[in-house]
Amino acid sequence: MDTLWIIINIVVMLVLIGLLVWMQKKNISFTKRVFTGLGLGIVFGVILQFFFKPDSDIIGKSVEWFNLVGYGYVGLLQMIVIPLIMVSIISAIMNLNGVKNLGKMSFSIIAVLLLTTAIAASVSIMTTRTFDLKAIEIQSGDREQAQGLKLEEKLGDVEHKSIPKQMLEFIPKNPFADMTGARSSSTLAVVIFAAFIGVAVLGIDRKKPKQAQIFRDLIDAIYAVVMRMVTLVLRLTPYGILALITKTIATTHVDEILKLINFVLASYVALIVMFIIHLILITLFGFNPLVYLKKVLPTLTFAFTSRSSAAAIPLNIETQTRKLGVSQGIANLSATFGATIGQNGCAGIYPAMLAVMIAPTVGIDPTSWSFILKLILVVVISSFGVAGVGGGATFASLIVLSTMGLPVALAGLLISVEPLIDMGRTALNVNDSMISGLISSKILKENDPKVYNDDKIDLDAAQA
Repeated sequence: MDTLWIIINIVVMLVLIGLLVWMQKKNISFTKRVFTGLGLGIVFGVILQFFFKPDSDIIGKSVEWFNLVGYGYVGLLQMIVIPLIMVSIISAIMNLNGVKNLGKMSFSIIAVLLLTTAIAASVSIMTTRTFDLKAIEIQSGDREQAQGLKLEEKLGDVEHKSIPKQMLEFIPKNPFADMTGARSSSTLAVVIFAAFIGVAVLGIDRKKPKQAQIFRDLIDAIYAVVMRMVTLVLRLTPYGILALITKTIATTHVDEILKLINFVLASYVALIVMFIIHLILITLFGFNPLVYLKKVLPTLTFAFTSRSSAAAIPLNIETQTRKLGVSQGIANLSATFGATIGQNGCAGIYPAMLAVMIAPTVGIDPTSWSFILKLILVVVISSFGVAGVGGGATFASLIVLSTMGLPVALAGLLISVEPLIDMGRTALNVNDSMISGLISSKILKENDPKVYNDDKIDLDAAQA
């Protein structure tokens, strides 16, 4: 009987995919298809929750088949991330009017990322105190205790790494290994390697113009091929979102979430407040926030369902360049930097919230100014190099808690709601990278207001 139910679930998923295919053939906009996929996935996930238990064999085996679509799509995005970063950064730098522009772009983007991370930490501290969250009040079971032990084991990997040591890991000692994603800092290392190639091309323009032109033509050809690959993969976004959100809803343990409902609510209040601050920031720089929201929602929806800032890089770049009018160079740098530096959700809000919750267990007053200022500073500094994949928030939390002299095992108490909160954190991370690119493009006068204000632009039309 179980096999029959599994087959029925798979057939239903295929029918829903078929509906999205039909919508595409009818030329229904990309944005509408994305939200249709999201809505269908939520409804299907709720139905599965109603008929079966989240940890049942029927759900487990059905989800394995759903993952062919969901994680298959994420895998394809990850496949094109490194080629896209490499060729885009090289191409962007080759077309710069001098290396100084690269420095200005990088400084502006990183400054926005770090500033917003500091604000995110401050928002998190205030939210945690408002909800009066305390780690000592959270009950721990076998699962939570096991997670606490794992975190203590992981602590050994980070507690002896000073900030300078962590920054040294950004250097691409073996760029070919970094192209395989061998390290958590591989994405940033590839950016640095690509930047060196681009700068080198600018250097040989004067000495060996013939060789430089040959290389430029080669990069232009590769860039065209890579961007076509990006287009093909991004068209699968509605299907990926459908499968990912169905899996998330169907496998969520509602009873465990209810036990930690105050923490979940506090986390999302902090995330929403920070998102509003993002909108205020772009408004101050002369951008219409409603236009911005309309254009970035599909990208944020994917980030929310996939829980991967790195996988969102291709869609992030396309949204910035095609819909927000950001120049190619700034879009590539902000999307890439934003996946590893100054993540507002994973490296800002989450570690600060944990620190404030855990501090009273060791006799530290989380309301003292010395603790708050030190925490914000530690959060900002430790936000360099946080991996843009699931688990990045845990890594950031280990660094912050150990630096603040707080026990890391207590962070394991939140394992049951970690996936749910990570969805919101990832969406905020990606949004932060996009506003850093948008603001920087305004500061450096590399934004096209006509593209930004054109309501008719959709990724499908842009990719045609």
